Amino acid sequence: MGRLSNTLDLAKVSWAVLKKDRELLVIPVLSFVSAIVVLAVLLIPAVALIDTSGTGEDGSGGPALAIIGLIAALSLSIISVFFNGALVAGAHERLTGGDPTVSSAMRRAMSRIGGLLPWALLTGSVGLVLQALRERAGLLGRFVIGLVGMAWEVATFLVVPAIIIDEHGAVDGLKRSGSLLRETWGENIAARVGFGLLGFLAIIPAVVVVAIMGSLGGVALAVGIVIAVAYIALVVVVLTALNAIFQTALYLYATSGTVPAGFENSNLRNSFSRR
Repeated sequence: MGRLSNTLDLAKVSWAVLKKDRELLVIPVLSFVSAIVVLAVLLIPAVALIDTSGTGEDGSGGPALAIIGLIAALSLSIISVFFNGALVAGAHERLTGGDPTVSSAMRRAMSRIGGLLPWALLTGSVGLVLQALRERAGLLGRFVIGLVGMAWEVATFLVVPAIIIDEHGAVDGLKRSGSLLRETWGENIAARVGFGLLGFLAIIPAVVVVAIMGSLGGVALAVGIVIAVAYIALVVVVLTALNAIFQTALYLYATSGTVPAGFENSNLRNSFSRR
């Protein structure tokens, strides 16, 4: 309960910071729209290949479809990392006394594209490898691979802030994130799990709405689904921004030992307590 309470406290503080720059919520929306556009563009050649080679069972379209799938996965990773970098840039500007805008955050992320792009390709490739191994493994193997994936996410949690804030490259950013994990310890993992739990709790109202409207049937169900989807999208956007703010504050504290502006009265120290 103490760890969950700490997570809720950090979420509230992150929200207080976000309220000063609500325009930053546009950034995860842009990320979503960019992902949809990329998938739509790649869908055209994929459909064409399926139409000309059937399901690909004869092997004529299989390799090409696999390449399109690979391009899609890496493109989505690039989009995710870039816009996460923009959110971190905006959060860093606010936490260090500035007044960020969407434009200033995007410009900072673009200026660090030399670090963000290789990192997106690296982490995207690791994700693809883990997914491929997971599909071929048994129950125990999937469990072990799942643990490896969690360890990778924890160890790389501060890579993007390292690239954006201290201008590290992808590999140096990975080393920096890993060294911070080794040198400092606390409830980082619990806080991240807590943010996930917070997201789960936040979408419960959407499930309730669908259940109620679904009991009415017909048009009511369709309306309920539309409302639920819109609400869940809003929750995802807000939580994405809150996570980036927490990620940035955590990095600033871990590297300087000083709690950043806006987090002075929070339990940030308990999320990354020094040994």
